[in-house]
Amino acid sequence: MKIAITASKPDLSSPVDPRFGRCPYFVIVDPDTMEFEANENTNLYGASGVGIQSAQFVANKGVKALLTGSCGPNAFQTLQAAGIEVITGVSGTVQEAATLYKEENLKSTPQANVPSHFGMGVGRGSGMGGGMGRGMGQGQGMGMGRGMAPEGAGMPPFSPNPPSIPPEDEAKTLQQQAEYLQQQLNNITKRIEELKKMK
Repeated sequence: MKIAITASKPDLSSPVDPRFGRCPYFVIVDPDTMEFEANENTNLYGASGVGIQSAQFVANKGVKALLTGSCGPNAFQTLQAAGIEVITGVSGTVQEAATLYKEENLKSTPQANVPSHFGMGVGRGSGMGGGMGRGMGQGQGMGMGRGMAPEGAGMPPFSPNPPSIPPEDEAKTLQQQAEYLQQQLNNITKRIEELKKMK
């Protein structure tokens, strides 16, 4: 049995990436043996249809379930049509998520937990470049500036009017966003200190 887990890096110690369609990697894991293969998400920078394309990629890997932080409606429908169980609100490392799945401590998600295009506007670790605004838009900003954030960094902008999702799912998503933003802030602060030492 194989499951797919969205990941920030290509290994078991990677944090689970909270985005489905625009995660940097899909780690395909056998929860029984912890054997895995990491696949770079070639749809990461697509202009549209990213969720559906990513769902098709995952389906072609023959997985039984997908574990991720969030999944939009188009991707969710595509995954369900392929007979893949979708579990959202997952955090921690890829290995921890696989273990929780094996121990049957994760529950299937009955519907998408974020709106369409939720992950838009996420740059490839170029957060300090063009696109530093207030983060309220849904643009496709690829961030052409010289950024400080690590590759794969970036979260969907916070929406003051979230979709109608259960409060516990919204709380998990907001917690993931807060943790991710804290990680970005730590990386930026670290880089500032490194640059000061270079003077």
